[in-house]
Amino acid sequence: MKADAAVAAEDFKKKAADAKDDAVDDAIAALNALKSERRERQNREPRKYNVSDEAVAAAKEFLQKIFNAMHIEVAMEKFINKNDGSVTFRLHGDDMGILIGKHGQTLDSLQYLTNLVANKNSNERVRVIIDVEDYRDRRIETLNRLAARLADKVKRTGERVALEPMNPHERKIIHMALQGDRRVTTLSEGDEPYRHVVIELKK
Repeated sequence: MKADAAVAAEDFKKKAADAKDDAVDDAIAALNALKSERRERQNREPRKYNVSDEAVAAAKEFLQKIFNAMHIEVAMEKFINKNDGSVTFRLHGDDMGILIGKHGQTLDSLQYLTNLVANKNSNERVRVIIDVEDYRDRRIETLNRLAARLADKVKRTGERVALEPMNPHERKIIHMALQGDRRVTTLSEGDEPYRHVVIELKK
């Protein structure tokens, strides 16, 4: 009887070991399949967007009508990015400040309206970006410097600092500029259009 029990126990241990080996093999195979799939995704060609010519033409025509109504001469450069489906219009001319407005508010409104017109009859959404004399790049640099300066002030005084109201895009620039800072943190407070960024010491 004891011998039978010993044999049964040995048999059970062998089956358990075999089952464990099978489970390990299955897990390794699943992991390798996952790695292979990830490599394929990384090596896959990025998606190419088909930017609608009609949408681009509609955007350009709308902008030209605006400029004609304002009696200003504007040279337009068009850049199409098929990797993200965006179209950038870079505007050049005399007295372009009127198209920018305070902190780019007029420019943002013009961009918003142009997107509505461009996508009115478009099957695939086109993202229209409008820039005046490289204003957007210069604004990013200004906001990055502002974020660094105010972060230093918070570290020096220990008091939180509230920035002026900004649109979501500009708030994101401030957040990203300071996300690697180990001593300060940023948060957004308030309701649109008065929502603003606050910089404070990490607790």
